[in-house]
Amino acid sequence: MSDKIAETSLFDRDTVYVSDATSRADVFKSVAEDLYKKGHVTKDFLKNLNEREDKYPTGIDLSVVSPEYPNVAIPHTEAEFVKERKVVPIKLKNPISFNNMIDPSQEFEVSFLFMILNNDPEGQSNVLAQIMDFINKTPQNQLLTFFKSTSVDAIYSFLQSKF
Repeated sequence: MSDKIAETSLFDRDTVYVSDATSRADVFKSVAEDLYKKGHVTKDFLKNLNEREDKYPTGIDLSVVSPEYPNVAIPHTEAEFVKERKVVPIKLKNPISFNNMIDPSQEFEVSFLFMILNNDPEGQSNVLAQIMDFINKTPQNQLLTFFKSTSVDAIYSFLQSKF
């Protein structure tokens, strides 16, 4: 039963963000502080998020899927720093530099984050695969509109109906 609930509630309206941040550190800090206040993550979440992103970059070059798509990143931490299973969408109004997941020496601008909160150590790659399926299977015109959206409600509604 709890698996079914987890599957249908990967997104919460109150954990969708549109950020004005101009650096990775700033966006991570503002989102992590809010997630902590709301009880979704532990006190050490932000520190671990930054350390993990430094060691294992999560930027994904979406130009291989479509040259029109913006690049995304899928930052996450170990299960011990989060209290539930959720995807936190973050629209970046200002593209921010992330290193490439495939080739960490490569850096590029990212415009959207899918931050994974996962309290199940085994489930991380499963959520990552779901995000990539969503990107690959959503019709291009719809996904382009989604990536351009700066409305929390529009982002949340789209993910609820399409993910």
